[in-house]
Formats: sequence, C-alpha cells, structure tokens
Amino acid sequence: FRMKKYFLLGCITLLMSCSTSKKEQLTRLEGFVFGTTYHITYLANNGVNYQKSIDSLFHLVNKSLSTYIPTSDISKINKGDTTVVIDAYFKEVLEKSKHLNKITDGYFDPTVGNLVNAWGFGPKKPLNKMSERMVDSMMQYVGLHKVTVKDAKIVKKHPEIYLDFNSIAKGFGVDVVGRFLESKKVTNYLIEIGGEIRARGKNQKDNYWRVAIEKPNTDGTQSFQTTVELQNSSMATSGNYRKFRLTKEGNKYVHTINPKTGYAKESNLLSASIIGPVDCADVDALATAFMAMGLDKTKLFLEQHSQFKAVLIFANAKGSIEEYRNY
Repeated sequence: FRMKKYFLLGCITLLMSCSTSKKEQLTRLEGFVFGTTYHITYLANNGVNYQKSIDSLFHLVNKSLSTYIPTSDISKINKGDTTVVIDAYFKEVLEKSKHLNKITDGYFDPTVGNLVNAWGFGPKKPLNKMSERMVDSMMQYVGLHKVTVKDAKIVKKHPEIYLDFNSIAKGFGVDVVGRFLESKKVTNYLIEIGGEIRARGKNQKDNYWRVAIEKPNTDGTQSFQTTVELQNSSMATSGNYRKFRLTKEGNKYVHTINPKTGYAKESNLLSASIIGPVDCADVDALATAFMAMGLDKTKLFLEQHSQFKAVLIFANAKGSIEEYRNY
C-alpha cells in the first residue's frame, strides 16, 4: 500500500504510571507494513507478545488487497484473472466500499485505480501528460456499481477496471489486528498504522487514549494542530499537503483523485480527521472522500451523519489556515 495519510501519534508513550492490576502488563509493538510504520500498544495478562500472529495477519491482508504485490488477489484481478476466488477480507472490504460509495454520493470509489496510476500515485508508471480526452476515456472505467461478485469471483463490466483499495485497506488492517486482540480478551489497546487509529478501552493510567493531529505544514516540519480523546472510537486523517506531484510545467497534482471528475486537483480542504464509533476502515475511506468533496460538502455530510466527529483544516479565501470542528 502507498502511504497516503500524514498523522502523528502524540500519546503513545504517555503510559508510565500504572493503575491496572499487576497481571495486566503494557506491551508495545512497532514496525513497518503497508508502505508505512505501525505502532500497537495494548494491556494484556502477563504481557503476552502477539507479534508473530500480527505479522501473519499483515501477510494475509497484503496477499488479498495489496496492489503493490504482483501475486496478490487484487493484482491478479486487475490483470484480468477471472478465476480468483476472493477471501473474507476482500469480500468485506468490497462490501464496505459499496456502502461508503453510496453514503458519500460516489466520492469514495476504489475504481479510480487507473487514474491513480496515471496521475503518478500508484504502483504503475505515470503517464507523462494527461489530456482531457485521456481523463474522459479513463472515466468510463470508474464506478463501483460496475463491479459485482458472482460465485465468490469478481465480475467487472469492463476488463480495464482497476480496483485500488489503498484508501480503505490500511484502516481495514488496523481493524484486523484489533479484532484479533479482542479475540484474545484484550480490551485496552491502541493500534496505529500510518495514521489510521483504532482505540478501545483505556491506557495504563486508566484514561481514554489521546492522539495528536498534525498541522498541515508544507515546509516539511512537523507540529501539532490539536489533540483529541478517543473513547472506543476509530480515527483517520487524510491530507494533500505533502503527498503531491509537480510537473516540469509547474502543475501540482495531489494524491486524492476526485471520482466525479477524474482529476487530481487540490480542494480547499488541507486535512480531514474523522472520528467515529465504527471500524477504522470506515473512517479511513471517509477521510479520503472528504478530501475530494471539499469543505462545504464535507460539512453537509457531517450534519447528516451526526455519529461522526471531525477536525477539518482548510485554507480560507485569504489563504490563511483555519480549523473547523463539529463538536
């Protein structure tokens, strides 16, 4: 997976004093997966280490959903292999994507994969110049309704349709680990992969987990905009302020492709962080959709879906950075 989110954890080390039982010990795991870093913190009896099991889960998610692995199920399907029997991971992500596509009015759409590649943000080599005719031609292969499942196999209306779950699969990977920990009776944990977060229970100080949202600095520096408390919630952040491509002509293209237009152009929204009592995959996808929607449409969505909290960082008409919260 490509790294598309830019988020700093500001709390993962604030866990030194203990109010839990002596048996329940803090364990921290960290490493590199899906093209980014991960940090997993949990409280478990006798401090049992689940690193090997989690590594195996990461392998299974990659085997199913990574467009960067040529032998993965999704890569085979994108190449035209119609014999691939999809696994439970692929099935769930596709079903979630269908639901999220519907509630975002098509602003979340994993069939933009050809355009992601063409604009230079996927595993394939980008096209040198993207004309209006080329974009229009690729748009015929965009639309999640053109992808169905029959007998556990993917059926595409057009063989050229290229699925790209990178804007939901990282969050889904977080959920896979979270569900595993819960199956082991671990109820207090925080999982972060590349800025996508799932928090359950409380930390070692018996407080709800707190995380920091990064300011959209364009000069390469890192600083915090604000911190938020996660009460049995998931959180994801998407931003275009670092992940972009400049052409020789000076044109700027951002990694969020607008499924409505096919273009990789910046909206007035610089960063969108969304929090909800749902799976991390859901907020991961919504954060991506918000970047394509822009500020006004995102505000309207939040009014209609009150279960979600959001911190939106945007540039006003004068170019100054402002923050909007719906809570």
